[in-house]
Amino acid sequence: MRSVDDLLAEGVSGRRVLLRADLNVPLDKQTGAITDDGRIRASLPTLAALREAGARVVVAAHLGRPKGTPDPQFSLAPVAARLGELLGTNVPLAADVAGDDARAKAEALGDGDVLLLENVRFEAAETSKDDAERGELADRFAALADVYVDDAFGAVHRKHASVFDVAQRVPRYAGRLVARELEVLTRLTTDPERPYVVVLGGSKVSDKLAVIEALLPKVDRLLVGGGMCFTFLAAQGHGVGSSLLEADQVETCRRLLAEADGRIVLPVDVVCSPAFSADAGSTTVVVEEIPEDQMGLDVGPRTVELFAGELSGARTVFWNGPMGVFEMAPFQAGTRGVAQAVAGVAGLSVVGGGDSAAAVRVLGLDEESYGHISTGGGASLEYLEGRELPGLAVLAD
Repeated sequence: MRSVDDLLAEGVSGRRVLLRADLNVPLDKQTGAITDDGRIRASLPTLAALREAGARVVVAAHLGRPKGTPDPQFSLAPVAARLGELLGTNVPLAADVAGDDARAKAEALGDGDVLLLENVRFEAAETSKDDAERGELADRFAALADVYVDDAFGAVHRKHASVFDVAQRVPRYAGRLVARELEVLTRLTTDPERPYVVVLGGSKVSDKLAVIEALLPKVDRLLVGGGMCFTFLAAQGHGVGSSLLEADQVETCRRLLAEADGRIVLPVDVVCSPAFSADAGSTTVVVEEIPEDQMGLDVGPRTVELFAGELSGARTVFWNGPMGVFEMAPFQAGTRGVAQAVAGVAGLSVVGGGDSAAAVRVLGLDEESYGHISTGGGASLEYLEGRELPGLAVLAD
C-alpha cells in the first residue's frame, strides 16, 4: 500500500489530487452549526502536507444520509467554512459533486489551493450497488485529478464510488490518517501487549456481536456496559425492568458468558429512571434490584470502580461505545468515569470512534491522554472482526 508520503517524495507540485476525507461532522439541528469538528481536524495533517508540497487539492466527502439528491440540510457549506478557518485560507465549495461547476473550479486551482466538492451522497450513484452506476460517477471523479489519496478511514468499509471505484482509475495512495488507523488496529489484532482489556458499550448486543465473537478469544477481559449490558444481565437471570433488551439475543449472551469463563465483566449497579428523560429523576440500584417500571440508563459508581480496577493494570485497551446516555447530564457519570480510567492506562489506549470519540469531546476530556482516537467507529469494528474493507483492499492492490 503506497502512502501519501510516497506521493510527496515523488513530487506533487502542480498536480491535482483528489483527497477523500471523512468530514461527516454533527450539526446542530436548529442552527446548522458544527457541534464537533474532530473529524475535520483529523484530516488536517494529510491536507496540510499536500498543500505545502504545492498540490492542487480537490476534497471529496459526505455528510449525513441524504437520499441521493441535493438537500440543503446536508450541504458541506459549514464544513468548507470551518476547513478554511483551520487551514487559514479560503476553501470554496463546488455547487455540485462532480459536474460542470466542480470541473471548472478544479481546473482553476493554483498550487496549494483547496476545493471542497459538494456532498458526494447528493449523487445516488455514490452508494449504488450497481457497479456501472458507481463507475460512471467514479469516471467523473477521476477526471478531476491526476492522483487519488484516501484519508477517510471512517468510510473504508463502504464500497462507494468515491472510496472504492475511483481508486481503480487513477494512481492511489493512503493518507496519513488511514495509515495511523491501520498501524493502531494492527497492534490490537496481532500480539497485543497484555493484559489486553476491551470495553464495549452502546445500545445493542446485535450491533457488537460479531466483534465480541472475534475478540473474546484474544482478550484478557471484556467489560460490557451501555444498553447492551441488559441483555447480558437477563442472560444471568436478572430482571431488567423496562431497560433496553434484545430478547432474541439472550441465549447468545448466555453462550458467550459460558465460553468466556469469567472474562466478561458486567455492571454490578445501574442508574435507573422511570422515563428516557433528563428530568424524570434517577436512582442507583444493584443489578439484582432493577425496578420493573424503570429503565437503566447508565452504569453506577460501583461499576465504574470495578471497571477502573480491571483497567488499572492493562497494557492494551480498546474502548468502543458509551456506558450510558451521556448526552443527558444525569446519565453521563458512568461514561466519564470509564473514559477517565481508559485515559489513565499506562500502555496503548484506543478510543474506537463513533459515540466514544464524541463522548470524549462532549465531556471535555483531554484527547491527548489517549493513545489514539479513531475516526471510524464502524470501520474499526469491522476491521477487528477480520472483515475485508473495500476501501483498504483497493489501496493494497
